[in-house]
Amino acid sequence: MAEIMIPQGYASALNLHETQVAIKTVKDFFQQELVKRLNLLRVTAPLFVRPETGLNDNLNGVERPVGFEIKDSNHTYAEIVHSLAKWKRFALKKYGFKAGEGLYTDMNAIRRDEDTDNIHSIYVDQWDWERILSPEARTEETLRDTVRAIYKALKHTEKYMSIQYDYINEFLPKDIFFITSQELENRYPELSPKEREYEIVREKGAVFLMQIGGRLAAGEPHDGRAPDYDDWKLNGDIIIYYPVLDIALEISSMGIRVDAKSLQEQLEISGCQDRAKLDFQKAVLEGTLPLTIGGGIGQSRICMFFLRKAHIGEVQCSIWPEETLAVTEAHGVQLL
Repeated sequence: MAEIMIPQGYASALNLHETQVAIKTVKDFFQQELVKRLNLLRVTAPLFVRPETGLNDNLNGVERPVGFEIKDSNHTYAEIVHSLAKWKRFALKKYGFKAGEGLYTDMNAIRRDEDTDNIHSIYVDQWDWERILSPEARTEETLRDTVRAIYKALKHTEKYMSIQYDYINEFLPKDIFFITSQELENRYPELSPKEREYEIVREKGAVFLMQIGGRLAAGEPHDGRAPDYDDWKLNGDIIIYYPVLDIALEISSMGIRVDAKSLQEQLEISGCQDRAKLDFQKAVLEGTLPLTIGGGIGQSRICMFFLRKAHIGEVQCSIWPEETLAVTEAHGVQLL
């Protein structure tokens, strides 16, 4: 468990009942904005998948999925999803979506190996979205345009919430700043990756940090990324400055997904060539899945940000270490 930070003098502007109303207000409004700007249709998605399908998100490759046996299926083993990054491409094909069209879903996950703190929980809830691209649209400019569309939805939501609640002031900058992980390393070579993120987002207010997963000039990647969903040259994170906690707050990881060429290259770099035999990876290599762009947007982090909360447990129900409960109770922070 990481150290819990409670800002000096912090007190929630909303009680528990008011918070529940506000959570729905944020989610309803932002969801509508996202659908409108990205041309998405809501679909139903799985909570668990069979591991042999290769559909589960491997995240950084070391996190252990929660699994269980299914009684009425000859003891088939299933895993709770980490995210739906891969499943969505199958769904787009199965449901007959066309280029420029997309889907989104409410994704709920359990990440048992998460180190909990103010913004991390073992329970994850996000909007997972995915949209089909034509071959000629598989470009960095498409990625940038999509990021700008999402950022407009964030800006519009902040304005809406500031009208609904007097205590909420607008502080997102007009535009989001784009920078690659290598450019960021060049800018702050003496700092760690997380320290670099903090410095750039404190300066710019909102940043899209691009090209995450590949090795940088100093020898290490900026951050870990599984080799089989994002193209490391066409991905990134939306990070915003959160003054309540004085931190860089990542609210979305997204990108143009691997095609056959980038998947093969990234599997080789990662030493994961054995994954090429799994159903999902095989379909990408054979070119039977559509080219797509997609990502996840944290629902609890969105709510935490727009409601100016100090702890993610103020906007979601989870299980917390005793130390966290003691600190939050001592400071009058009410967890759901």
